[in-house]
Amino acid sequence: METIKSRREFETVFSGGKRANHRLVRITVLKNDEGGPGKVAFVAPKRLGNAVYRNRCKRVLREAARQCEMPREGQKVILFATRLTHDSNPTEVATALSGLLQRFGA
Repeated sequence: METIKSRREFETVFSGGKRANHRLVRITVLKNDEGGPGKVAFVAPKRLGNAVYRNRCKRVLREAARQCEMPREGQKVILFATRLTHDSNPTEVATALSGLLQRFGA
């Protein structure tokens, strides 16, 4: 699973991507017409809590992404944790994530 690491890639996804929200996860998706490998980023803002709390949220997001077979070819995806992400299991988040991806036709 390739991850988005550079600030420039984050800004590209934010400026051109489409957004959707669910109570367990927020998502921003940028489709790339040229194809190429898909990339994904996992974000847990500081306002959620301490490092242990945020790391648990990112672990849940990572496992949910694996269950949804993300990232797909030609997509750049940023997943944001919410307060409810911490207390949910990866299967619940994967279900929410697959619903959000269907909105984008992915």
